[in-house]
Amino acid sequence: MDIILLLIGFFALVEGANLLIAGSSQLATRLGVSELIVGLTVVAFGTSLPELIVNLFASGQSGELAIANVVGSNIANILLILGVTAVLHPLTVHRTTVYREIVFNVGAAAALGLLVSERFLSEGGFKGLDRVDGAVLMSYFLIFIYYTFGRTTFAMAKTQASKTAAKQSSLRGSHLKILFGAAGLWAGGKLIVDSSISIATALGVSEAVVGLTIVALGTSLPELAASVIAVRSNKIDIAVGNAVGSNLFNVFWVLGLSALINPLEFDRSLIVDIIVNLVVAVALFLSMVLGRPRHQISKKEGLIMVSMYISYMAFIVIREL
Repeated sequence: MDIILLLIGFFALVEGANLLIAGSSQLATRLGVSELIVGLTVVAFGTSLPELIVNLFASGQSGELAIANVVGSNIANILLILGVTAVLHPLTVHRTTVYREIVFNVGAAAALGLLVSERFLSEGGFKGLDRVDGAVLMSYFLIFIYYTFGRTTFAMAKTQASKTAAKQSSLRGSHLKILFGAAGLWAGGKLIVDSSISIATALGVSEAVVGLTIVALGTSLPELAASVIAVRSNKIDIAVGNAVGSNLFNVFWVLGLSALINPLEFDRSLIVDIIVNLVVAVALFLSMVLGRPRHQISKKEGLIMVSMYISYMAFIVIREL
């Protein structure tokens, strides 16, 4: 039954990604919003729903699972998702994206590392993310949203009155696609995660390993599906914006909200994975700035990133033995 549910989840995931990409692309065209902005917000939020749902359930039961889910998902978003999409098609990124959104991604990873290290370096007290930390992360999320939409310009005010009704109808269709697409992604991700956890539990794997591998990979599948479909449709900005934006949503919104609801306490061993998350974020930025050609992830670099992710998965398994 778990295997059947897993297959159903994959189907819902791909169909949901198709609808979400189609709807968000239409929305960008109709409203005069850049595809990068849509990828960083609408698509990133829709594909981050599985992480959010899992963490809301996990926050009251296992802080270790909640933090491992986000950290593991963020590492997968960069190494696996951008790596796979780059293998399919080289990802040429705008210069502004490198020095703004990708730098923001480094800042999110650094902020998480600082909040966690401050707790673990202090003697005694709570070890993890408490409600104050959650509030800090949520405030960063609001700043990110304000900053993102502050760069967005809308052209609807200049639209002729005779075209308003037709455009509103088109917008309603785009909204429905986004809504059903996000629902499909959420349902698919939920089915995949639930069935994967059942299989992992039967094998007697620890919560940290489950969170960093099966749950993280399962909740990252919507981002993978959305980015692959976007790059095949030559929507490179949506593909990159989805992966980077999802990381920002995961740290600031998902972890922030989870810690606000219930403080997330976890074992010191996860600090290693939080450091890996920061190293991966910095490496992505440096490869964009120092690599040749600049501001691009080539197919060769994509293969290296996927290999690094496989090596990281092997490291987690070996560490558990």
